[in-house]
Amino acid sequence: DFNADVGDDLTLNAAMLHAPDGSRDKLGMLQMCHVGPPDKARADLEPVVSFGQPVMVEVGPMPYPVMNTLLDEGFPSGALNYWKSSFLSGVTDDAITTMVEHFATCPSPMTVILLEHFHGEVTRVDPTATAFPHRERSHNFLIAGEWMDPDATEDNILWVKETYAAMESHFRGGVYVNYLAYDEAAGSVQDAYGVVYDRLRELKQRYDPHNLFHLNQNIDPAG
Repeated sequence: DFNADVGDDLTLNAAMLHAPDGSRDKLGMLQMCHVGPPDKARADLEPVVSFGQPVMVEVGPMPYPVMNTLLDEGFPSGALNYWKSSFLSGVTDDAITTMVEHFATCPSPMTVILLEHFHGEVTRVDPTATAFPHRERSHNFLIAGEWMDPDATEDNILWVKETYAAMESHFRGGVYVNYLAYDEAAGSVQDAYGVVYDRLRELKQRYDPHNLFHLNQNIDPAG
C-alpha cells in the first residue's frame, strides 16, 4: 500500500529472511533507499520506520557505495545458489500469505524471498527502446535460494521450485534475465526479452550468426 504512490526519490523493497544471530528465526525486512534531501527523506520514511514494533531499525544517512554493498555479506564466496523470479500482478493478501506459509519451511537460513519495487524513471521508458522490456509499475518476486552444504542441494532446489510454483497464480508474466536459473526452459529467455526478443534475434543473426557468445541465457540466432 505504501509503495502505491511512492515518489522517485524512494525505493522500498521487502524481504523475508532469517535472523543473523544463528537462531533461524524468520523475519520480515524493509530495505529502503532515499536519494532526496535529508528533511524530505525523514518525512517520507516516517510512516515506515514508525510502523508496528520492529525488532531493529537501522536507517540513516550513508554514502551510496555503502548502501550498494549492504547485502554483500549475505552472499559469501563458495555459496551454492538456485534462484527463481517473476513479476507479480499485485502484492495481494493471498500472495503474502502464500509467501509466509512457504517460508516457514525454508530449509536454509541463508535463503531470502525478496520483493523489488519497479517504479519511477524505469517505468517511463518505451518497452521497445532497449533490450530490457519490463516497464510496468510492479514488484519483482525473487526467491534467492542459497546454502553452503552440497549435500543439501536437492532439498533446497526442491523447496525453491515448490515455493515458486505455489506463487505462479500471482505472476503477471515476464522475468528479469539476470535471475533466470540454469535449468529454465528455453522459452523463459523469450519471456525475459518480451516484445524486443525478435529484434534481438535479428541482431544476433547479423553479428553472431554462429552463436559464438552462447555461454549465457542465450538467444539462438537460428531461432
